[in-house]
Amino acid sequence: MASAFLRRMASSISSSYSHYALKHRVVGTPRISRRSFAVSASKFSNENREFVIVGGGNAAGYAARSFVDHGMADGRLCIVTKEAVAPYERPALTKGYLFPLDKKPARLPGFHTCVGSGGDRQDPEWYQKHGIEVLYEDPVISFDSNTQTVATSSGKTIKYGSLIISTGCGSARFPEKIGGNLPGVHYIRDIADADSLISSLQKSKKVVIIGGGYIGMEVAAATTGWNLDTTVIFPEDHIMSRLFTPSIAHRYEELYESKGVKIMKGSLIEKLEAGADGRVANVVLKNGSVVEADTVIVGIGAKPAVSPFEAVGLNTSVGGIQVDSLFRSNVPGIFAIGDVAAFPLKIYNRMTRVEHVDHARKSAQHCVKSLLTAYTEPYDYLPYFYSRVFEYEGSTRKVWWQFYGDNVGETVEIGNFDPKLATFWIDSDSRLKGVFLESGTSEEFSLLPQLARSQPVVDKAKLKSASSVEDALEIARNSL
Repeated sequence: MASAFLRRMASSISSSYSHYALKHRVVGTPRISRRSFAVSASKFSNENREFVIVGGGNAAGYAARSFVDHGMADGRLCIVTKEAVAPYERPALTKGYLFPLDKKPARLPGFHTCVGSGGDRQDPEWYQKHGIEVLYEDPVISFDSNTQTVATSSGKTIKYGSLIISTGCGSARFPEKIGGNLPGVHYIRDIADADSLISSLQKSKKVVIIGGGYIGMEVAAATTGWNLDTTVIFPEDHIMSRLFTPSIAHRYEELYESKGVKIMKGSLIEKLEAGADGRVANVVLKNGSVVEADTVIVGIGAKPAVSPFEAVGLNTSVGGIQVDSLFRSNVPGIFAIGDVAAFPLKIYNRMTRVEHVDHARKSAQHCVKSLLTAYTEPYDYLPYFYSRVFEYEGSTRKVWWQFYGDNVGETVEIGNFDPKLATFWIDSDSRLKGVFLESGTSEEFSLLPQLARSQPVVDKAKLKSASSVEDALEIARNSL
């Protein structure tokens, strides 16, 4: 989320060390998991693996594609994951998977990695075809950097040459003592979570969503498609407070309220109460107010899934495993990518951690390229965030915004949100630092990263006088 790249750190990390690689390939028999997914064409008769990826999220899928592109996957690569399915594009879980069954919801295999960026659909057969071993539902529970081994929950010990940690994040949860584990209380990080929530929504009448960030706003948009009584509760003054200005937030809040969503700002949760059947029935606020609910979705953030790799080296400021600009950790031969990696954000000269699908894709590709070749260019990521909501069939207003850059400095807002809106962040030197656009054309959206990366000097007075979003974007384009 946006908070990950807004937090700063003054320290830097060392680099320049070699990685390990095992040179042996031996032939064995393919293994089939208990869920009947083919564990992709294993060519190992012992426990040695040249490359091991821990975690089966989107970053793992893109890393696998990069290994294939470099001709280094077949019989050399193993993915160890706690999930029962092959890597998939996780944004679909809250953007399309939760749509009502009669409104064309997203379903697998339709959104397996890497369809989100125009690549092949990497279903289980794809991994088998490319000779990639995948151990499903068998998470790593320990590792030993001295022996270069990882141990899994099923008792396997796997020796690696190079290890890529791609464990992502887990949902921040309410404590059990205040009702965080009651039946009907949901968290969303994987497809099993989404399936459980859909089961609740099918018989729900009153939904409460706790949190005004990405999860909260995307799930609230989906529940409007179910025509459910929906309330969003959060402690901040406005939605998406880590990115949106109060003015931007106000526009979206009005849109949600026009669709029947009730928004309760500045509200803190005391506890979740169960009804006579043991299922969640009430959300009790600190001020004593009670909101009825038979389904509660908690979207209060995420925590990097660093266990059992704490010894690799953690970043105590932004969280996650500390890596350099090539995603090398402090331990030779071990890398970290995606949500779990704390890396140098070159463009703004600070350490950061980004929880976003765009970074998951790009960090995976950069890491594998540097691991397998002589490529040493530092990762130069431009922060990018977006959302697409209300896209279910029959929706009267589809919403799609994008943001690039850094949300620091003075803001200039243009447009009336009918449907377009643009906001520019400009620093004290009149340099454009960040730009936000709602309902742009593909050409207009393609301009945003150019502006954010170039950080041109703009005429604020001229920008403020722009008669339309199109006019403002043209003024910004000319400043390039």
